[in-house]
This record gives sequence, structure tokens and C-alpha cells, in this order.
Amino acid sequence: MKIKSWIQVVLATIAIVGFSCQEELKDPDKEIKYNGPIIENKDVFTLFSDSAKLMIRMKAPVQQEFEGGDGVFPKGFDVEFFQREGAVTSTMSANYGKQDKGRELYFAQGNVVVRNLQKGEMLETEELTWDRRRRKIFTDKFVKITTPNRVVTGQGLRSDQNFENYTIQKITGVFDLEE
Repeated sequence: MKIKSWIQVVLATIAIVGFSCQEELKDPDKEIKYNGPIIENKDVFTLFSDSAKLMIRMKAPVQQEFEGGDGVFPKGFDVEFFQREGAVTSTMSANYGKQDKGRELYFAQGNVVVRNLQKGEMLETEELTWDRRRRKIFTDKFVKITTPNRVVTGQGLRSDQNFENYTIQKITGVFDLEE
């Protein structure tokens, strides 16, 4: 009888341990997925060239990249555009940026400033899209352009990325500056 009791105790222990260790299977589609950045780079310095000529230099204190290749610049970015001869023609800066890598679009937000250094003109707006592939910048938001002798305000702008040839969609004010 001792052996029979001992076998019953062992079987009961195995049954209890077996049932208590069983985990419920979880549906992977219902699990919470991580959507944050997979890479964070500090003090980013990126050069874009065409036919071995420097065309664009981009700097950012922080760049975060996500799984699909898109990125954000949570502390802003600064861009310099070059002529083929190597001189900086214009600059762009913003407090925040977002990159759509597949379409080569950059979305700039917060205190966006574009300067044409050769013409002495400056664009100020709160949002701007830079299409790197087409070499264009545009916005549908309020814009303020300051030239050496006037200030022009309006709604919406289309321009080349060097801010040389631009069109304001709807001009709301023109103010001549007196010296």
C-alpha cells in the first residue's frame, strides 16, 4: 500500500505542476507593438552630392530613424544649399523636422527660416515642405518675405530650393522699407 500511495502522490504532484505551468497562448496581432525610433543619432552631419559635387549639407543635433526608414529631427535641423561652383547660395532652418525617406520629402515646422544669401532675402513661416527630389520648397501657410527694400506677406508659397524664384499664392500685404 505504501507504493500505491506513493504513486498517487507523485501523479497528483505532476498533474498540479503540469496544469499550473501551462500558459495561455496570445494572439500576436493583439500584442502591443513598439512604434518608436529604432536608431537615434546625435550631431548628425549629412552631405548630398550630384556628380561628385557637394549640393546640400545638413546638420541636426538629433535624428531618430524608424523601422520604415523615415526619420524625425526633434531638435530641428539646418541645411545649406550649394551652387555647382561650391558657394553656399541659401540656407534653411527649423525647430522640428520630419523625413519621408521613400518620397525624399522633408517637413519643417516651427520658426522655419529660408535665406537666399545672394539676393539678401529671407522667408519666414511656421511650416514648409522641401521636396529634395524635385528641388522645390512649398507651403500653404502664412509666409513673410523680407527683401532689402520691402516686406511681403501672404498665404502659400512655391519656390525652388535655393529660394531664387518664388511665387506667393495669395499676397496679403506689401510694405516698403525706408532707409
